[in-house]
Amino acid sequence: MNRALYKLILLLALATPLQGCLLAVAGAGVAAGVGVAHDRRDAGTVLADRRLALNASDAINRDKAFVNDDNFVHTVVYNGSLLLCGQLRSAELKQRAQAQVEHLDGVKRVVNEIEVTDEPIGFWRRRADNTMTARVKTALLDITSLNDFDPSRVNVTTVDSVVYLMGMVSRDEADAVVEVARNVTGVAKVVKVFEYTDA
Repeated sequence: MNRALYKLILLLALATPLQGCLLAVAGAGVAAGVGVAHDRRDAGTVLADRRLALNASDAINRDKAFVNDDNFVHTVVYNGSLLLCGQLRSAELKQRAQAQVEHLDGVKRVVNEIEVTDEPIGFWRRRADNTMTARVKTALLDITSLNDFDPSRVNVTTVDSVVYLMGMVSRDEADAVVEVARNVTGVAKVVKVFEYTDA
């Protein structure tokens, strides 16, 4: 086979997968941009919140006291408000989790909603919580009576059938979101961690 033809075939073979990768990266960037476009936070704050959530999770996971299958803590950040939710076996661990994160750069407030329990939920219950989160997010699409309401502005997290709601919303939006969330089958409780735009 001609050496030049071989190089051309090899180049085309390599270019096709790379093109797919480039499209995937570009697509992810566009998706992130669309998410920020609908968000009431500016792009810098969105990125800072994501970084803070990762730093908070890392700070807790580095502490050997939390290395146990029964212990789990979610860290969710919205506009500098850091929500801790999950389940731990003692009040001391709950306070220790807060102590690990409250000094982190960018934290405006810590909302510690970690449940203390002797019988933490298992893997399958956590999977069911993920499904419930998706069902609540889908149900929020039914809110059509409020001008300028965008359900993607509401962060939904579920732990043991308790739904935590975060975001920058008006009081009317908050009331509508809570009403929808509490009527989703299986939701035991709704906890608001909102920041109000019309405070």
